[in-house]
Parts: sequence; C-alpha cells; structure tokens
Amino acid sequence: MGIDEEGTLDRLRTVRKDLINPMIAAHRGRIVKTTGDGLLAEFASVVDAVRSAIGMQQAMAESNSGLVQDRRIEFRIGINLGDVVVEDDGDLMGDGVNVAARLEGTADPGGICLSSAVYDQVRGKMDITAQDRGRQQLKNIAELVQIYSISPAQPAAAAPHTTVAPRLSIVVLPFVNLDGNSEQDYFVDGVTESLTTDLSRIPGAFVIARNTAFTFKGKPVDVRVIGRELGVRYVLEGSVQGGEARIRVNAQLIDTETGAHLWAERFDKPRADILDMQDEITTRLARTVGVELVAAEGRRAERERPNNMDAGDLAMRGWALLNQPLSLRRDRAACDLFDAALRLDDRNVEALVGLAFYHGNDLRTFASTNRDEQLRIAQMAITEALRLAPSNALAHFVHANLLHVSGATERALRELQFAIALDPGLGPC
Repeated sequence: MGIDEEGTLDRLRTVRKDLINPMIAAHRGRIVKTTGDGLLAEFASVVDAVRSAIGMQQAMAESNSGLVQDRRIEFRIGINLGDVVVEDDGDLMGDGVNVAARLEGTADPGGICLSSAVYDQVRGKMDITAQDRGRQQLKNIAELVQIYSISPAQPAAAAPHTTVAPRLSIVVLPFVNLDGNSEQDYFVDGVTESLTTDLSRIPGAFVIARNTAFTFKGKPVDVRVIGRELGVRYVLEGSVQGGEARIRVNAQLIDTETGAHLWAERFDKPRADILDMQDEITTRLARTVGVELVAAEGRRAERERPNNMDAGDLAMRGWALLNQPLSLRRDRAACDLFDAALRLDDRNVEALVGLAFYHGNDLRTFASTNRDEQLRIAQMAITEALRLAPSNALAHFVHANLLHVSGATERALRELQFAIALDPGLGPC
C-alpha cells in the first residue's frame, strides 16, 4: 500500500472478483460482509469451508509467484464451527464469528488456522497436514482455544482433493463470428457474456469471469491446457452464423480432462429484435448446459468415487436423475440419493431442495400415497434450504410449487415471481 496504494487496491478488487468470490461460491459459501481488506463468509459444511480456503491460498500463492515480497497480496484465513446469531440484515454475530476472527489474526501470511471443532470434522475426510499449536488464549474469548494450522501454499500440505478443479467449474470461451462481419461482433460477444452471467446463477457453479475468458478471443486453444490454467473441468465454446432471415448458434460442452465432447446443440432463430433474440438464445442455452453439467458431474462421481461419494456427489447424482423425463421409479431413486446426502451433511442445500422438489412433484402429479407426510417433509426441507441459502432461486421456485399444491395460490405466485427475478432462466423461454 505504501509503494502503490491505487495499484494495490485495483489488484485486491480483481483478486476478489476473479478468485475469492468464485471460489467461495463454488464451495457453497456465502459472503456475509466485507471489511476493508477482509471478509466474513459462511459455508454449508466445514469441509467446503476448508476446501475453499485451501483453494484460495493455493491460487494466491500461484498469483504471487515471481513477484517481489513487497508487491505480493497475502491473506490470512481463520475457520471456526459454532453457533451464530443472524441479524435482520443477514449479518452474523456471536462467539462463533469472534473465534474465527481471532484465528485469522494468529494465522501466518498465506496460511489457515482452524479451531479444534473444525479440525475434528475434517480429519480423515481430507488429506491435509496440520500443525498442532496447542491451546491458546484469544483476545476477548473466555475459554482457551485449541488451534491447528495448515500451510496450503507449501507442497507438503497440498491435498489431492484440493488440487482438482471444483465441481461444476466452467469457462465460456468467446463465441466465434463465422460471418466475419464486424457489425455482428457485438451480438456474438453479447451471447458469450450473457451465457457467463446465466451459468453463474447455477447453485454451486464456478464460472470464470468474462474478462479472463476474453483473453482467449481469436486465439487457437487446447481445452486441456485451458482446464489446467484456469482450474475448470468444462469448457463451453460455440459459434454464431447469420443469414438473411435467421441466426444459427452452435454450442459444444467439452471435458477439459479428456477433450471429449459431452454435448452439442444447434439453435436456429428467425431474426427479430436483437436483444430479445439474444436473451432467448442464451436462456435456452444456459438452461440446457446447466442440465448437462449436472449430468456430467453425476457420471464423474460414479466413475471416480463409486464407493466413496460425499454429500455433494450424491446430491448431484440425484439432480441428474430428476432432470431426466418423468419416471416414478427414477424419481424415487433420486429421493434416496438426496436422503443419503443429507445423512452425510444435513446442511447440503442442493439435497434439501431436491428432496422438497421430489415430494412436491409427487403431490403435484397425484402420485402421493401419503399426502400429509410428504407435504410435511417437503416443507421442512425447503424451509431449511431457504434459511441456509436465502438467495437460491431454485429453492424459491420449489417453494412456490409447494405453496401452490398447498392451496396458497397468491403466495405461490409471488414466490414464483421472486424466483424468476433471481434467475430469469427459471421462466418460460
């Protein structure tokens, strides 16, 4: 700051936008508030919090490589598990937060400090090397706190689970203008930008920022190299071709690990108002790609971890089943997967929403054999999901369906409108 205050602040803003915020979102976290050069975040599980922290610190170590010491931005991270008080504005208060803040202060630059409550939860679930710092007195904390530290930037502490790309991680490469007509460039770039925005609304998605993606515009690319450089599992690429009366958009979803094409589609639309046409194409594309991403992640979990799936894997597989055409047997199998996920992590939002969706769908299609019980389970699940993730558009959408089958039509309509305001892709296209 003393050498270059403006440049440091610009880089800090860039780091937050392109690295910190997406990493937190990819691990089901929520930024509660920012405080100068720091922030407070809440996570759906302890494992997610630790994985997110390790991912951040490893990415920052890579970002700082080659820079002299006084040009580096280094973070300290403290993680605690405990009860908190939720204020009306969504802020968190209480000893649970205070301990995390004090742990951050004891961490080394580029390091992470955990309370024993956190370490006990992740030990055995993650391959991490932790140093026992003993029981310490933290400022304004009555009880001694057992502290463990990890240094993810050091190779000895790097864990196999944390070096892989996050689930649902994707970059939308700039679509190609096949006509070469410069007047059509703004429409083609608009498709790329809108897709990036729409895909980022998928719960748990890790989407590379458009500024980073556009550095590849007009360059020959190897998707496997891009996957390693950006830390993503998937690439969406495509092209736009215009005719006198129609616009054709081609899109392909590619696995960066193998280079295999997982899905491809072509969209033809009559020429109309350019912005309306762009919105319709990108909404349809984002919706379809979202379904395909979940299906690909479900297949990956079955292939890579058939006997060791975590709650996220199970929830993803459940949604992959629900996204297929209606089948009572298949939907029942999805419900079983959501139940299994919640036994491992009762705060898994995707599993809670999926469970509520399944029971609500049974009620909506008159397939229910115990209406009162299924409605009770669905309402409990969606209430908990909305408490954990109040801005989750799909949770509000499912809540609207439950209100409708309960006979609360006006409330259902308001909830549905709110869900679509959060994610226009949930509406008709």
